[in-house]
Formats: sequence, structure tokens, C-alpha cells
Amino acid sequence: MNQFSIRVARLSDLETLLKFEQGVVAAERPLDSFLGAGELFYYNIPALITGENTLFIVATVADELVGCGYVKIEESNQYHKNPKHGYIGFIYVKPAFRGKKISSLVLENLKKWAKEKSLKELRLDVYSNNSAAIKPYERFGFKKSLVNMRIDI
Repeated sequence: MNQFSIRVARLSDLETLLKFEQGVVAAERPLDSFLGAGELFYYNIPALITGENTLFIVATVADELVGCGYVKIEESNQYHKNPKHGYIGFIYVKPAFRGKKISSLVLENLKKWAKEKSLKELRLDVYSNNSAAIKPYERFGFKKSLVNMRIDI
């Protein structure tokens, strides 16, 4: 059985995390006709790793990075009940390690840190047609709340 560990991401992980980011892009391309061609970069990974209001973690097996995710403390809109929330992003697990509850392990650790920071709410964005991601998020306890819509003109 694989023994998964969680640790804080390091700048020395950057090369692998950049590959993970392209894995996210590849998974989302079929879901979003608005994405551009070529390599896309969603995240400023060094800033996420070093940010004082962010926890960026990686999942490892025998020193191999197999997953990642971050939570960042953000200001909520003035009409929300909680003045701040934790924004979850870049949840990724290498294909060979999917189905082993690594994303839940990452989410549990991010949630624990957010609670330690006295946050009362976590948010994330996911494509409405990405059932492979929505199901695990719902099992974790997330609820759908908003759908953004677009049109080509």
C-alpha cells in the first residue's frame, strides 16, 4: 500500500508544479472553449508558495510529488456574512494516483489550516460540466452556489 504524506510546498518543487499546472489546463481544455491555445499559466506558483496568507501543500509518495493544492485567505464581498474566506485552488492529483483519496487528504489539511486562521468558510471554482471534480468536492461537503455563463459574440 502507498503511504501518502503531506508537506508544505517548496520553491524547489516548482518544476513539478509547473507540470501539474499544465495537467490542470489539459483537463480543463475540453470543458472550456474560451481557453487559449498553447501553454497556459493560471497560477503565480512562487507567490503562492511564499505568500504569508497562503498555505500551498503537496502530497508525496516516497519523495515523489503526486498532488497539490492551496488555500489563500481572501477578503469577502461586503454583502457576505463572513468578512474573509479561504479560497481553495490548484487541486491536482497525478493520473496514476487518482482514486486514492489524495485530494481529500489535501483538502482536509487545507481546511485544518483555514480553521486555525479562524476562517468560517471555504470557496472554490469548478467547471459546472466537470462532474469528475464536482463529485469529490460534494462528498467533502462543498455545495454548488453560483454558475457563471458566457457567450461568444
